[in-house]
Amino acid sequence: GCDVIGIYFSAHWCPPCRGFTPVLAGTHKTIVGAGKKFQVVFVSSDRDEAGFAEYFGEMPWLALPFSNRDAKTELAQKFSVTGIPKLVLIKSDGEVISDDGRGVIMNDKEGAKFPWA
Repeated sequence: GCDVIGIYFSAHWCPPCRGFTPVLAGTHKTIVGAGKKFQVVFVSSDRDEAGFAEYFGEMPWLALPFSNRDAKTELAQKFSVTGIPKLVLIKSDGEVISDDGRGVIMNDKEGAKFPWA
């Protein structure tokens, strides 16, 4: 299993998202490269499958299939997503570590404090 799972609510049309995604990708790469267990799942707020596919193409992690809108809505409600980008960091058992994962990553781009719990 993973020590930390990041649920990443984001979209290609959102400039702050496009700014944060490369930062998250760099941190993800550093942490995974150090042999630690960090997985990210992209939950798309893109307007269509094409936008999703293009944006997901830039990401080194997993994604909820774009067609699964019901699960997207459910996750967004569960984690009280009111704006994007939003990164929720959870433990493998579902316990929330932080619902401001973006802030956590911006303050620890090297992942030195991973698993942030």
